[in-house]
Amino acid sequence: MSQHVNDGRTSRWLAYAIVGVGALIMLAPFYFMFVFATHSRTEIFNLPPPMWFGDDLFVNLKILTERLPFWRNLGWSVYVALASTALTLLFCSMGGYAFALMDFRFKKALFALVMATMLLPSFMGMIPAFMIMDALGWIDEHRALYIPGAASAFGIFLMRQFASTAVPKELIEAARMDGCGEFAIYWRIVLPLLKPALGTLGLITFIGSWNNFMGPLIVMRSLENYTLPLALRSLQSPVNTEWGALMVGSAIATIPLLILFAVASRQLIAGLTAGAVK
Repeated sequence: MSQHVNDGRTSRWLAYAIVGVGALIMLAPFYFMFVFATHSRTEIFNLPPPMWFGDDLFVNLKILTERLPFWRNLGWSVYVALASTALTLLFCSMGGYAFALMDFRFKKALFALVMATMLLPSFMGMIPAFMIMDALGWIDEHRALYIPGAASAFGIFLMRQFASTAVPKELIEAARMDGCGEFAIYWRIVLPLLKPALGTLGLITFIGSWNNFMGPLIVMRSLENYTLPLALRSLQSPVNTEWGALMVGSAIATIPLLILFAVASRQLIAGLTAGAVK
């Protein structure tokens, strides 16, 4: 008996050790990014490279803000990510509710058509997207970054799958019998029950929008309107890249994602452990 207990403890500690080593490997790039943000370009390329924080943080920040309208770019990234997340949650939750709990003609065919769009490689839409944005006059406009993707196929699929299991049909039918309209049912009954899925989709959408590089590259033209990924890329040059300033910008761009992930993770756990509707 004691042998089995010891074997179990050994296996558990071995698993902890493997997970710990994996976590250290994954966190190493983030650590060096923050460390290099406090060193000059010369110090960064020393051998061995610096392993601890230096004294050039504010120097690098000054270079960053002189080379770029950095705070303006940061503001545009926040605006685009929030707008993209809000619109995606709204339209995808409405679409998922309709496909899961409403009956209408060609429902299965329309859902299959939506799912078929997930099979198309993203690069196939670059030229058509540019042509449509140009026809609408949205070149160098931030709405071109969040309106076209507001009803994503993945988001609709996620909401539909979650709504079909988390929202009782009897509850919807009872609300209709009481004279509640479809939008009121969606807003007052369905949406609160979708919180775990909304948290997951919101986190995915925000991170995807925040890190989006190809979208701004296609439609944005002026440096003042760049989002952070495109603005930081403009700092790189073949001969004179200020890597310390680039690391400062990357570190600042990473901090909101770390905070959001920590907050959203707690919300997801709370939503998943909430009691069922009686």
